[in-house]
Amino acid sequence: MMDVQRKLEILADAAKYDASCASSGTEKRDSSDGKGLGSTSPGMGICHSYAPDGRCISLLKVLLTNACNYDCLYCVNRTSSNVPRARFTVDEVVKLTIDFYRRNYIEGLFLSSGIIRSADYTMEQVVSVARKLREEHLFRGYIHLKTIPEADDALITEAGKYADRLSINIEVPEEASLAKLAPEKDVRAIRRTMGRLRLKLDEAQENNSSNDKTITKAKPPRFAPAGQSTQMIIGADAADDKTILHTSANLYGSYKLKRVYYSAFSPIPDASRALPLAAPPLVREHRLYQADWLMRFYGFDVGEIVDESAGMLPLDIDPKLAWALRHRERFPLDVNRASREDLLRVPGFGRKAVDRIIATRRVTSIRAADLARLHIPKNKALPFIVLSDHRPQPHLLDGAKLAERFRPKATQLGFGF
Repeated sequence: MMDVQRKLEILADAAKYDASCASSGTEKRDSSDGKGLGSTSPGMGICHSYAPDGRCISLLKVLLTNACNYDCLYCVNRTSSNVPRARFTVDEVVKLTIDFYRRNYIEGLFLSSGIIRSADYTMEQVVSVARKLREEHLFRGYIHLKTIPEADDALITEAGKYADRLSINIEVPEEASLAKLAPEKDVRAIRRTMGRLRLKLDEAQENNSSNDKTITKAKPPRFAPAGQSTQMIIGADAADDKTILHTSANLYGSYKLKRVYYSAFSPIPDASRALPLAAPPLVREHRLYQADWLMRFYGFDVGEIVDESAGMLPLDIDPKLAWALRHRERFPLDVNRASREDLLRVPGFGRKAVDRIIATRRVTSIRAADLARLHIPKNKALPFIVLSDHRPQPHLLDGAKLAERFRPKATQLGFGF
């Protein structure tokens, strides 16, 4: 019989391909009152995520099993894959989580699984882990559960009762690609389950709001307070960045997702000929995250972020800078007068920096020397802004060399010896 150590080696390694491991956005809990175990405050199979305030949180990230009925071509755990197989029992995952917490290795659990027997059976096993942690061990740490799209609605409801966040992977940006690469999966079933999760999340939020306004001892039913998320594999099909971001925008708008995670395709052993031979550059994944941030927090529309004629984000400069270079008629912008919405579009200006600018200019005019104190990269911002003591030369903003100023300098390749 395989021991737990060997199972952990196999199932932690098998879980590393899932990027949607984050622990931000949930309700605050701890066990400082002496009741229960764990908290949602920070602290082989451990992934590191970040809370909204920047604190690092460690999660035990494992699969319940890497055996799977499905034969998704991009997945190393597909049924036809020649990899070692293992399966935890429910009690083994519970014990690992508690033991790792007591050793101060982790603050929570990220649990996924291959599909075995049926969607309902697999989902019931995953939920059983969370139920035992919460009810038998009074575990108050963070729990993220992967949801099986075809699982019974009662199991989804129970998962939301115990988990902080639920996620369902959309897998690839286009329905046709999913049909080709993962024929057993149904994008309509995935989206139906996302829709069910949104309805339950909306209901829980409404119940919490009404509960705040009425004096009652009854607490409304809990359902995944950190919301739902998904993941897309990038580079396994021919979808361009414009298609990927349009899919993300649709998912955010339709299902109120907390996050869409982008995972660069990684070539796997004994891969199908339908898959690319090489992985996409990792910087492409990084640019997609930057573009996603612009959509969610900076007021950009997808059509603005990606150059329609290209379909792809430039790899050598960030998406906001690329937009500014395409729309030089919007600059230079007077920092002491511009609206918050316009300031958010200036290269080098983050949301916190814009808030600091607005607070500062209420009492004094902003000068070039103030940029460092406001945590703004001077070289990036100066060509696009007007300050009390600075105005860029017209030839600088209009010149063809401005873009080259921001691109990484070319370096000579080494000989490798």
